[in-house]
This record gives sequence, C-alpha cells and structure tokens, in this order.
Amino acid sequence: MSSLGVTLTALCCALVVVIGALPFPSNAQLDPSFYRNTCPKVHSIVREVVREVSKKDPRMLASLVRLHFHDCFVQGCDASVLLNDTSTIVSEQTALPNNNSLRGLDVVNQIKTAVENACPNTVSCADILALAAQISSVLAQGPNWKVPLGRRDGVTANQSLANINLPAPFFTLDQLKKAFSDQGLNSTDLVALSGAHSFGRAHCSLFVSRLYNFSNSGKPDPTLNTAYLQELRKICPNGGPGTTLANFDPTTPDTFDKNYYSNLQVQKGLLQSDQELFSTSGADTISIVNRFSSNQDAFFESFKAAMIKMGNIDVLTGTKGEIRKHCNFVNKKSAELDLASMASQETSNEGMVTSI
Repeated sequence: MSSLGVTLTALCCALVVVIGALPFPSNAQLDPSFYRNTCPKVHSIVREVVREVSKKDPRMLASLVRLHFHDCFVQGCDASVLLNDTSTIVSEQTALPNNNSLRGLDVVNQIKTAVENACPNTVSCADILALAAQISSVLAQGPNWKVPLGRRDGVTANQSLANINLPAPFFTLDQLKKAFSDQGLNSTDLVALSGAHSFGRAHCSLFVSRLYNFSNSGKPDPTLNTAYLQELRKICPNGGPGTTLANFDPTTPDTFDKNYYSNLQVQKGLLQSDQELFSTSGADTISIVNRFSSNQDAFFESFKAAMIKMGNIDVLTGTKGEIRKHCNFVNKKSAELDLASMASQETSNEGMVTSI
C-alpha cells in the first residue's frame, strides 16, 4: 500500500473514532419504529384500551395527555410519576400538584397488562405514557403525530422536584416561561402545550380566588370576562366545597380544537395561567395566541412539534433504566410482590390539574 493510502486509512479510522466519541444526546436513539420487530402491534393495543375507556369516561383523554406532561416535567420522561410509595421511594403522586388529582393511573396499568400479554418485558411504561397521550389527542379530534419510541423506565421518583417543576394554575407568565424554559421549551411550546386545556375539567378550588378575591383584593380577576365570571360563580359558589368540576373550554369541552385560544381572546380562560398568555401586556405570547386562534392547522403543527420536543426531555435509552414489569414498581420491588393479586386503585377525588 502506498504511503498516501496508509495516510488516508489512518485519517478515516481517526475520523470514525472521533465521531464515535461525540456526545450525541440520548434522545437520538428514539425512533417511531423502535418496536417494529419486537412489538409491532403496540400502538393498536394501546389505542384499543384508551378507546374503550374513553367511551365510558370522555374526560380520560385529557387526563392521559396531562399525565404525560406531569411525567416529563419531573426528571424527564421516565414514567417516574407512576411509581408508588415504597420503603425506598417517595412517590411523585403525593406531591402537591399531583395529590388526589392524577387520573389515568389505572388505565396505564390496563394498557401495560395488555402489552405485557403480547410482548413481555419489551415496552416501557414511559413509552406507554407517550403513546397514550398521542392516541388521546387523536380520539379527541386533535392532532396526530408519530411518537418517537425507545424510552426506558426510571428506577427513582422525585417528589420534591415535582413540587418545584410542575407549573401552578396561579402562575404569572414570567413564572410559566421560566418553568418551561427550564425544560428546554420556548414561548411557542408554552402556548401550544397550554392548548391541551382545549378539553378536560378542573376543580373549582384551582380558580375560585379569581372569582371572588383575586390576589387578596376582595375583587374578581379584572382579566376575567364579566359574563363568564357570573357563569363560573354559579358553578363555584364562594365558600363552596371546591371539588365541583368546570370545563376548561365552555364551547367544545370534549373536543381538541383551537377554541381554547378564541376563549382567551374574549377573556374566558379558566385558570389564571391560561389567561396570562393573552392578557399580559406586551407579551410575545399574544401574537401566538392570535395565530393559533385563526389557524387551527398552525396550532396543531406547533402542538405536535412541542409534544415531540417535550417527549425527548432527559429520556433514558440503551442500557439506562429498565423496562418495568409493573408500572407502579421498579422491577426489584415487583419481584417481592404478588402483583397478580394487586388491584390498581385510583382516588375518586379527581379533577385538579397544574397549568399544563
């Protein structure tokens, strides 16, 4: 071999070594066709369970979308939100934004059982959450997208981080922006993901202060439409129990559409964190709300992009984490329990949400 050939060969080998050492992000391994050979029917299995549940409980579609949010905003999309309390784990389910409020935990377990029957030890609970969110959007007549797959499940939970990272319904726009920016999400992502409030419900307790004593002023929130204020006061009387549910969208409460943004334009955002997107003077989010209100395709495209972006937050891939046998317990704990005799329980006190 000539000296030139030897030199070129050495350069090529060096290039391969350098490229192989580059710090590619972990989400580079996510792929919509990840289970093509190992569990080709996973999407249809998840869809069938979600579809059947939603026939009896249309609210569940919105709840499953939000459950994915609650997972990804706390140490990434690793299904940590599904872990129950054990001797070594303090569950995120009892964090203030989640306590007595998360819905869909039992549905995820139903999905996991069906998936395990078809493809044992193959599909992660984190991927089930991502698929259930996408399928819920479609079933509610919302956007459709190909979900990047290949996440693995975490082996820890972080309740304190859930208390810090999950945006509250009384957040100002600056607080919302910081919470989303901390997750690598921008203003367009914030407005688009907030559009998930196009369907679903919330407890009166989360916004009742807007109706009677906003910011301890003794008066209602001035950004609240006066006619809408009266409607909400009928649903949520001052001093009432706070557990009554109100629709996020008074126009099409169970349909995923752009009406959420049209509502904001006429000061009919249910939560303070909703209305902040449009009523904060000089905010860059105002033009985004206007664009989504007039163009549902633009909203749907931005929502899809934001969901994929959010679904990539700090994912575990390759040999990191594990594929849980049961979504509520890490595998070491699952082996200690008689899971066949366990019945999933979900509190009946439902409806509370964070701002996402």
